[in-house]
Amino acid sequence: MTPDLIVVGAGIGGSAVATVLARAGRNVLVLEKETEYRDRVRGEWIAPWGVRELQLLGLYDRVRAAGGHHLCRHRSVHDGPNPHPDALTALDLGGLLPEVPGPLCLGHPRMCQVLSELAAEYGAHVLRGVDALELGPFDRGRRTLRYRHDGVEHETSARLVIGADGRGSQVRKQAGIALHRDPTHHLFAGLLVEGAPDWPAEQQAIGVEGDGHFLIFPQGGGRARLYLGYALAQHKRLTGPDAAAKFLEAFRLRCLPEARVFATATPAGPCHSYGNEDTWTDTPLADGVALIGDAAGHNDPIIGQGLSITLRDVRLVTEALLASDDWSATAFASYAEERRERLRRLRFSAQLTSELEAEFGPEAEAKRDRAGRRVAVDPELAMWLLAAFVGPEALPPEAFEPSVRARLLAPT
Repeated sequence: MTPDLIVVGAGIGGSAVATVLARAGRNVLVLEKETEYRDRVRGEWIAPWGVRELQLLGLYDRVRAAGGHHLCRHRSVHDGPNPHPDALTALDLGGLLPEVPGPLCLGHPRMCQVLSELAAEYGAHVLRGVDALELGPFDRGRRTLRYRHDGVEHETSARLVIGADGRGSQVRKQAGIALHRDPTHHLFAGLLVEGAPDWPAEQQAIGVEGDGHFLIFPQGGGRARLYLGYALAQHKRLTGPDAAAKFLEAFRLRCLPEARVFATATPAGPCHSYGNEDTWTDTPLADGVALIGDAAGHNDPIIGQGLSITLRDVRLVTEALLASDDWSATAFASYAEERRERLRRLRFSAQLTSELEAEFGPEAEAKRDRAGRRVAVDPELAMWLLAAFVGPEALPPEAFEPSVRARLLAPT
């Protein structure tokens, strides 16, 4: 085949791009390294603004029918010496955006599978088990790509190669697109569990106790994705064959006793830790190449924006491709500009969240207490928090200014 477009990566972003473009009649080739989707502790919480993107892409009904589970209540708790009402506790998650019932949760492997199947149904040619990927030159308006499938070497070309191949993107590296990285702030571990039917199925929870920052996102049917943030100095905390057991013990919480149901839940996937930091590209473009999702840079996972960022990327790139026959870098200039500002604002939100939620000890508790009292007096100091729910563009630019951080975290 001679495709119009090659998508590298058949995860959520790559499969969504392929679906939208194949549905519009474009000839799409999708190359995926993995032969099956497995749980590797990736994003499974889609913010309300990301759910809206899913709706605009025409993918929501299929994801919902596959088991997508909405959350409508939020609870924040802290165990500091002077607990204060959290700015998020009063949020009605189902009332933040019109026609969006709240955040949506679905297992990452399941979502990948559903969207990959949908892309194939619309005519995209999906190849699995692809390796030895090599990006060739851009010549006469087409980018060459070589790859190996079933032990056979292939060479093809397309007007555009979309890199949707995640954080370690080979497309990004081979296209010479630089990736910037903030220092890792803390470590984050995730685990999928089942057998916890007593936890309220529509309630998510986030908080801090002792030396851990915990997050709970139920998926219905007694299943939940749990996360635990902890200090870099404790990098060996969740290592070894009993990592999952040690992880679950952290949910015997004093500040949230009902979370103890997870301490005896059954692991339904791996317990995996990773660093929390932001990465970004100055522009996710090169001749005949466009990057989306984590391949173009990822937000610190502490605010759970990965899937929403990816779905916005998909919409903006596919709109550009379907609006004009010009597929040059110029056609994607507005996408690159919007993404740069979107990631800057979300980076601001994630960094503040990490400072307030993922630092531990008496000094950190005092900092959280000061910030809470200041927000109670001046709620505008917490506007940046809403970016993770309604989208960063929905808030005024001044919500993300350094002066907000200075006022919120001032030592006295």
